[in-house]
Amino acid sequence: MDELEFMRGRVYGADNDDPGPRDGRSYVELAGGPLDGLLLDVTGRSERDLRDGVGLRTEIGRYGPGGRAVYVPRGTDGRVYDWLGDIP
Repeated sequence: MDELEFMRGRVYGADNDDPGPRDGRSYVELAGGPLDGLLLDVTGRSERDLRDGVGLRTEIGRYGPGGRAVYVPRGTDGRVYDWLGDIP
């Protein structure tokens, strides 16, 4: 199994022992960039937060440890968030 296959279906920030999605939660898929293919739990986030996008900490982005990858919703349904770029 390669790294990309291993990451698919995993939830960003989830425990390594239980990385999959959980019942009763809402998720969006991250597309592109360093977190491509991961799911993001958006349960309880406000409409504004969902519309404006998210900056997610990651060590594998352009800025290394402490950097963030920015993802914004694609289209109007908000099921997929596209990578916009990395920020320090």
